Amino acid sequence: MAEAIIGSGPAQHSLKRVIGRKVLLLFVVGDILGAGIYALVGKVAGYVGGALWLPFLIAFVLAALTASAYAELVGKYPQAAGAALYANKAFNIPFVTFIVAFAVLMSGITSASAAARAFGGRYLAEFVTMPVVVGAFIFLGVVALVNFAGISESIKVNVVLTVIEAFGLLVIIAIGVYALLAGDGEPARALEFHPANGAFLGVLGGTALAFYALLGFEDSVNLAEESKDPQRDYPRALFGGLVAAAAIYMAVAFTATMLVDTETLESSTGPLLEVVKVAGFAFPPKLFALIALLAVGNTALINMIMASRLVYGMARQGIVPKVFAAVHPTRSTPWVAIVFTVGIAAVLVATGDVSNLADTTVFLLLCVFALVNVAVLVLRKDVVEHGHYRAPSWMPALGAVVCLVLALPVTGRGGDVYIRAGVLVAVGVVLWFVNRLFLAGRDGSGGASERQEPS
Repeated sequence: MAEAIIGSGPAQHSLKRVIGRKVLLLFVVGDILGAGIYALVGKVAGYVGGALWLPFLIAFVLAALTASAYAELVGKYPQAAGAALYANKAFNIPFVTFIVAFAVLMSGITSASAAARAFGGRYLAEFVTMPVVVGAFIFLGVVALVNFAGISESIKVNVVLTVIEAFGLLVIIAIGVYALLAGDGEPARALEFHPANGAFLGVLGGTALAFYALLGFEDSVNLAEESKDPQRDYPRALFGGLVAAAAIYMAVAFTATMLVDTETLESSTGPLLEVVKVAGFAFPPKLFALIALLAVGNTALINMIMASRLVYGMARQGIVPKVFAAVHPTRSTPWVAIVFTVGIAAVLVATGDVSNLADTTVFLLLCVFALVNVAVLVLRKDVVEHGHYRAPSWMPALGAVVCLVLALPVTGRGGDVYIRAGVLVAVGVVLWFVNRLFLAGRDGSGGASERQEPS
């Protein structure tokens, strides 16, 4: 059963190793950049005041701890299944493997839902006025249509949007450089530290939320099986991508707090648009709003593609009900899985806002990261023949502790986040047991349970 989840059954074929280090680096950077910085920089400011770059810096350091575990595990097991594979190898408990895979799946849906709420906010208001929820629903419908159109079309859209979202952040950095040279803004505000709930809790809460903006690096493990030399290239691309993204984020955060007061940033659902509007040189606000909308759209598209394919893969392997493996006859896309994941996203959009949906994403992945950090230490006893990166033992050990601390309510995370995450994981548990009962019933009636194998 666990093998089915991680895709290591006998019918699986190796993917072609065609991805070099530079492409891998660009993928890591592109996967991290997105809705997080466009939508949440102001919410982070609400925790710490003007020094909002600090939580991003700390979040980068903490993300690097978990990244070290991924770097070792990818080099050791260069396969595409990620956290589920590592959990299976370390603990060999099928249900745990499934829960890990389903938590990753649901984190993608909650992330897309946060992006949808961000889409329906301040950036969209530059063009049309409508309730945030309505804008978010329309946005989810468009993402679903692109996903339904086919993976080739989706990937092409993703590449274009990645370039656009990176350009938008460079515009903000250019505004900051110009402001410094012209003597505009208040650079001293970046050193003002006014935590809402005390220094420790303020930084902890801000860091937990800023962590959302750095998520995405873990998705790059899915390219391990297609990398030319994952043992050498992946650690360098992973750490290099994290450093590049963190540098961009800190520059953007510094610019934002230098040019816009904390209260305005915190209250805005489009904080970077506020920066553009007070810039010393003219950059059309509507053009930047469009860039931001496309950046947010890219985050949602990546997450919904991943989520629908995970549901489809689990159904193909008999882990969840077989109906989710249905493929559209003309588009060759998993339409039932797409409808299922979009349906969950729609419920989330209607019941949460940007910050608590982002926080739900962070909480789910922090739990997964804690387990991955433990898994890398457990798997030290499993010696492989080829050489690979080995993380200093203190890094995954500290990473596990940090992830567990950031997952606690002490960060200021609301109870609704824990309830939402619990309900989402419970959906997976129900699907698991319903499927097992269905298969047991078929076997008990003398019918052999069928399982589709991936082509």
